Amino acid sequence: MLDPVRRLISTGSPFELAFGYSRAVVDGDLVFVSGTTGYDYVTMTMPEDPAEQARNIFRTVGAVLTEAGSALANVVRAQYFVTDRSYCEPVLTVCGEVFGQIRPAAGIYVVSGLLKPEMKIEIEITARLRG
Repeated sequence: MLDPVRRLISTGSPFELAFGYSRAVVDGDLVFVSGTTGYDYVTMTMPEDPAEQARNIFRTVGAVLTEAGSALANVVRAQYFVTDRSYCEPVLTVCGEVFGQIRPAAGIYVVSGLLKPEMKIEIEITARLRG
């Protein structure tokens, strides 16, 4: 039986059910958003450009946070995973556009790869619910 204060949020992505995870979990006053990649979940396409992948991620995460009762303005922690050092600057530029005034605690990590080769960036987010 699920905890009544724990709520699961889904984007309807086929990966969530197939791989046994939720896009986000609301637990208490926190929202934990799973690692999200740059798919456009409407068309199930992935842009080549890492900055465009980051923009897709923030659209997905923003919608998930809204559904959870939160917002990008309530993000307190962000973790960025990129598959090449050359992606850091374009991805961080997009992060600056989104989080310039919010400034969550954050880290960027260069990893050897993600689940699929076309995935160049993955972002995990922790946010608070609205007051």
